[in-house]
Amino acid sequence: MTLTLRALLGATVSLTLAGAAMAETTITVATVNNGDMIRMQGLMDDFYAKHPDIKVEWVTLEENVLRQNVTTDIATNGGQYDVLTIGTYEVPIWGKQGWLASLNDLPADYDVDDLLPAIRGGLTVDGNLMASPFYGESSMVMYRTDLMEAAGLTMPDAPTWADIEAAAAAMTNKDGEVYGICLRGKAGWGENMAFLTAMSNSFGARWFDEAWKPQFDSPEWKATLDTYLRLMTEYGPPGASNNGFNENLTLFQQGKCGMWIDATVAASFVTGADSTVADKVGFALAPDNGLGKRGNWLWAWSLAIPASSTKQDAAKTFINWATNKDYLALVASKEGWANVPPGTRTSLYANPEYAAIPFAKMTIDSINSADPNAPTVQPVPYVGVQFVAIPEFQGLGTSVGQEFSAALAGQKTADEALAAAQALVTDEMTAAGYIQ
Repeated sequence: MTLTLRALLGATVSLTLAGAAMAETTITVATVNNGDMIRMQGLMDDFYAKHPDIKVEWVTLEENVLRQNVTTDIATNGGQYDVLTIGTYEVPIWGKQGWLASLNDLPADYDVDDLLPAIRGGLTVDGNLMASPFYGESSMVMYRTDLMEAAGLTMPDAPTWADIEAAAAAMTNKDGEVYGICLRGKAGWGENMAFLTAMSNSFGARWFDEAWKPQFDSPEWKATLDTYLRLMTEYGPPGASNNGFNENLTLFQQGKCGMWIDATVAASFVTGADSTVADKVGFALAPDNGLGKRGNWLWAWSLAIPASSTKQDAAKTFINWATNKDYLALVASKEGWANVPPGTRTSLYANPEYAAIPFAKMTIDSINSADPNAPTVQPVPYVGVQFVAIPEFQGLGTSVGQEFSAALAGQKTADEALAAAQALVTDEMTAAGYIQ
């Protein structure tokens, strides 16, 4: 062998080894089309600079579609995704079924002990962290300070539903396309039923009594739905039965909502550059009825790995990047502390720069006031504030949501919607064996 040939072979081997070392792994991430997730996709240069051997392909979907797709994929072992965006409803159920990979072995710099205890607890199954929170949230009142002032009203930090109704009436100017209150009306267990289930807790309602008997025939549910329909019919925007989180966010940013009761994570968007009323927004706790429970929820959009994924190492590398404290610092450096994903880490709320943001304290107070183990006034056999943590709830919640959305659209009365909900939930729970 000549020296020239040895040199060429050596170069070939070196290139091969280099190619092997840099072999690219592609992971597919399914996520929701919320603003924080879209912002993350715009910051991927930072991830690729640190991990040039991993490529991320995104599947970004509307909330209801995402839930349907990832549930079908994981239940059928479809294998389309390596990272799933799921919430505090799915994680304990899917974790117990062995569908998710444990995240206990994330690197030390992930700092698992920094996660807010309420959020971490909701994502832990039998001592194993089964998903990492990207952002956590409760819900609260976001309101127009200028419209309240013009009406001669002051919003309490802890309002009642009567306060909310009085403010909605005073701020409504339908001729000027300003509506006193915007609430979720789109059918879905994570859309209108997330709001209405949390609202019902403050009226003393519950999905089931301790024997799993449905309670939609109770006076508490009647009061909840009557109040909701009255607020939305008299003071809400037209076509509200089609409005979910994103639709109401747009209406508020356009100055068309006097109040909006929804996720705390929306605070950065109603006070951000895309909002025409950014400097006119106040915040208050979700309303109560004097019964000891407020109408706020507890949720975390989180990243998890299907147990069937063959690319779990690369998926964990991505999750550590996306949910690490360093990611919060990255967003802050690019877009300011007001825009970092909130509600997941203790250190964020100890940061003086973040604590100075108008909605920081109201957000953490709302998160800490929600109790998934005792969500409503009377005892219940289930865990969950705005959902019931049983596998059947995904279908039940959407079916009941369709009945209530139809009532909001004027297609049936509140009594008809409640009777239909009671009948369909009773049938399903009997078939599932909860009711003997």
